[in-house]
Amino acid sequence: MRGGWFAICRASMRNPPGPMSPRRSTTKRLAYAGLASGLALFTALIAWEGVREVARTLASAGTGLVWVTLFHLAPLTASALGWYALFGATTRPPFRTFAWGRWIAESINQLLPALHVGGNIVRAQLLTRRGVPGPVAGASVVVDITLHLTGQLVFTSLGLCLLLAHVGGRALAGPVVFGLLTMALMVAGFLAVQHRGVFGAMSGLIARIVRSDGWSALSANAAALDGAIRGFYADRRRLRTSGVWHVLSWLLGAGEIWLALRFLGHPVGLATAVVIESLGEALRTAAFTVPGALGVQEGGFLVLGRLFGFTPDVALALSLAKRVRELALGVPGLVAWQLPRVSTLVGARARAAAPDGSQ
Repeated sequence: MRGGWFAICRASMRNPPGPMSPRRSTTKRLAYAGLASGLALFTALIAWEGVREVARTLASAGTGLVWVTLFHLAPLTASALGWYALFGATTRPPFRTFAWGRWIAESINQLLPALHVGGNIVRAQLLTRRGVPGPVAGASVVVDITLHLTGQLVFTSLGLCLLLAHVGGRALAGPVVFGLLTMALMVAGFLAVQHRGVFGAMSGLIARIVRSDGWSALSANAAALDGAIRGFYADRRRLRTSGVWHVLSWLLGAGEIWLALRFLGHPVGLATAVVIESLGEALRTAAFTVPGALGVQEGGFLVLGRLFGFTPDVALALSLAKRVRELALGVPGLVAWQLPRVSTLVGARARAAAPDGSQ
């Protein structure tokens, strides 16, 4: 569910056609280097704290892990509603299309070395298959990412303020203010670039480099893409509605932390859950080159756990509970994403193998 349009553009430009392309190799090396480093850090942290202790603590949650997984459908649905709200009632596909797209995109971004890029492209392509014009589909993803990041800025601000209140000191005031200003400047810069109409020109350039039918469907008309972006921003009521849904999505994510810790036998208040989830997700966003923030999330939870009195095995078990949820929802998402392609391929081979006149 995390990553920006800049990342999509960079990744696309690094992947021109050709199996031996140096640019494609560079992207793959970056993705797999992130995967290798994250896996090494993840393994080291689990081994250092004790595999048995962590496994025992995680197992203590029992069937509670099922409820944690099911609860994630709430923030996922709220995020999909934020994307859905950008469209008018007469121009948008059914809500299930947006929910399906968010699910598939999150599965790709969390489980594949896609640099938090591939899922956003796939969900835009999904809209085009449902009859939405390519430029409008691409523009909706650009605006949705912006609102999602803005919602994260609000959520992280809340989490940092609650953390300062919990710690009760001024030592974190400087880093907190600096972090908030940095995030605010990033979102403001992202908005400024969109309003200047730069993305349409960039998308047209990428289409010539990539030469992909899927990408061309999203950027067939650069001017139309810029116009669609401006059109989405012109409707302030829909923007506000979408923004509210995205903030709610982040807040509901804290409920997942609250629920997981309760099943792990270490219940906390909602304020603590907001701090852990907001700062944990900020780390995941910063570590977009590491698939699923593998190892990074675990290290962040260990640090936050010390602040709130968790033992290392509890902090790591909490992170693993989120991993269980990612696999439980993400693997079926990847399968669902590939099923149409597999069905098409099997059907084509069956027709090719059939005797003449039997089709």
